[in-house]
Amino acid sequence: MTISLPDDWIWDSWYAKDGDLWHGYFLKAPKSLGDPDLRHFNVTQGHATSTDLRTWDHKGTCFAPAQGPAWDDYTTWTGSVVQGPDGTWHLFYTGTSRSEDGMYQRIGHATSTDLHSWERVGDGLCLDLAGPNADAYETDHMVGFWHDRAMRDPWVIKDPEGDGWLMFFTARRPGIAEPNDGGAIGFATSPDLMEWTLQPPVHGGGYGQLEVPQVFQAQGQWFCLFCTAAEHFSKAQAEGTEGGPVTGSHYLIGDGPRGPWRIAPGFLDGALPCRRYAARIVDGPEGLAILGFADRPEGGNFVGEVMDPEPVTVTEDGLLKIGGK
Repeated sequence: MTISLPDDWIWDSWYAKDGDLWHGYFLKAPKSLGDPDLRHFNVTQGHATSTDLRTWDHKGTCFAPAQGPAWDDYTTWTGSVVQGPDGTWHLFYTGTSRSEDGMYQRIGHATSTDLHSWERVGDGLCLDLAGPNADAYETDHMVGFWHDRAMRDPWVIKDPEGDGWLMFFTARRPGIAEPNDGGAIGFATSPDLMEWTLQPPVHGGGYGQLEVPQVFQAQGQWFCLFCTAAEHFSKAQAEGTEGGPVTGSHYLIGDGPRGPWRIAPGFLDGALPCRRYAARIVDGPEGLAILGFADRPEGGNFVGEVMDPEPVTVTEDGLLKIGGK
């Protein structure tokens, strides 16, 4: 396995490159918990570095929930790291609070000059489902309808069409009768990485949740990678997927980062039981490659390690394919 720890489970990961060095960030929790399902609410963020995406030097814990009462004093979940124009590195992450039993997710912001020691910007909170465009989202925890108030997994990129920045995140749309058709890719914009404005979602439908979105361009085509579970396919999506629902990573195809986006045919990287989840596609030393954590690939115990990268190809018809040409 690419990233593993003897005493901790590892799951969602994200990557940043500084020169020739890759920085891998990941969620981790102690195996001493006994039950891997407890990991989500006993989480810290780890950090490791690599030159080849296969051999990693672990640097230890780099970020954790806030001490004392705070909006992010329960969890600091999945995020992304980008470098600003002045060289400062920016971490955007998911936070939840103990006072809300971790059910309401919001997006936080921290900065670093060394890619390891992160300091919150103010109290850390940078974006919530509030303001003029909030009515485009499911802003309350719909108890009995869905399991959380979704606003997580921020992915930030430079705006290729302007001077600012774009954020994409896991969210849900309101008023959708079928719970599994309410998933959305949320959207926000910023001129400077500091002040963010909530915008309407850039995509909705097909699944109850589209987790860990990653928007990128490859060979002139825009893609939005995401992960989802077999139990979160909408009825129409389940019926339209050859072989039926699976758990893993799939993607949207877009005309640009703002969309419009459409669900790609088939399913990119799924299995039952799940082999790999929360994947990222990076432009590595040997071209595009996919990395994600091993879940329960043999249907047994949770593994909790990031798997070795596998090659990804953009086909002649503009689709993603796991494996070489």
